[in-house]
Amino acid sequence: MKKASIILLSSVLLLGLLAGCGSSKNGGNNAASNTPTNNSSSNNSAGSNAEAGAYKDGVYFAKGEVDAESGWQSIMTLTVSGGKITDVEWNAISDKAPVDKITYSKEGKYGMKAGGAASEWHEQAEALDKFLIEKQDPTAITLNDEGKTDAVSGVSIHVGDFVNLAKAALDAGPVEVGPYKDGTYHAEGDSFSKSGWKDTVDIVVAAGKIVKANFSGVNEAGEDKKQASIDGKYGMKAGGAQAEWHEEAATAEQYLVENQDASALSFNEEGKTDAISGVTISVQSYYDLAIKALDQAK
Repeated sequence: MKKASIILLSSVLLLGLLAGCGSSKNGGNNAASNTPTNNSSSNNSAGSNAEAGAYKDGVYFAKGEVDAESGWQSIMTLTVSGGKITDVEWNAISDKAPVDKITYSKEGKYGMKAGGAASEWHEQAEALDKFLIEKQDPTAITLNDEGKTDAVSGVSIHVGDFVNLAKAALDAGPVEVGPYKDGTYHAEGDSFSKSGWKDTVDIVVAAGKIVKANFSGVNEAGEDKKQASIDGKYGMKAGGAQAEWHEEAATAEQYLVENQDASALSFNEEGKTDAISGVTISVQSYYDLAIKALDQAK
C-alpha cells in the first residue's frame, strides 16, 4: 500500500509540473504579441505569431522617424484577417514632396531607373509587401550591414525601415481605423485668383486617418506656390510678416493632421482664422479644398 501511494503521488506531481510548463509557454506568447517591445524582443514576438498564425484581426500601423538625409518618413500599414497578414503597404511621406512616396515614384519623380536601378522604388516596395504576405514574418527578411537584403529578388533599396516598422506595428497590435479610405487625394481651385495662383491641396490617408496634408498652388506658368515661397520669391517677411508663406502653410497643414477634421474651423470675411497660432494667411480655401479632397476618400 505504501509503495502504491508513493507512485500515485509521483504521478500527480508530474502531471502538475507539465500543466504548469504549458501555461507558462502560452502566456509568454500572448504577452509578446500584445505588448510593444524593443527590436530584440520584437523578433521573438513577430516570429511566434507568424508560426502560430495568431495575429489578431485588424489594421496595424506604424510610423518611423524622418530620415535626416532624404527627408522621407516611412509609414507601414498592415491588415490581418483570419489571423494572417493579408495586405501590406510600405509607404513614406515628406515635407519635400506634395504626395506620398508611392505616388511620387509612380509619377516618375523619384527616378531610380534614371539613376541606373532595375526598377522604381514603388515596384521594389511592392515586392517587399508581397514577400511579407507570403512569409507572414518580418524576421524572414534578413539585413546586411547596409540595411539591404538578398532575401527578396529584385530588391536593391534599403529595407531596414520596412522590417522595423512591420515588427513595431505587429507588436503594438491593431489600431483604431479612421473614417477615410487609404490613398492620396487631390483637389484644386476652379480658377486663378487675382494674385495669379490657383490653390491646390493634397491629402495622404493611411489606416483611415490623415497622415499628411499639402497646401500649395500653381500659377499659369506652372510654378509651385510653396516652392516659390521656399525660394524667397513670395517675400512675406520682407513685407513685415513674422514667417514666410510656406511656413504658415505648414502650420495650417499640421493642424489638420492633428485634428483630423477639415470642417471644424471658423473663418472671418478674409478667410483667416484665429484658431491656429502663428497663421496669419488666408487658409479657408485650403480647408474647403481639403473637404473636397476627403470626399473622395469616403
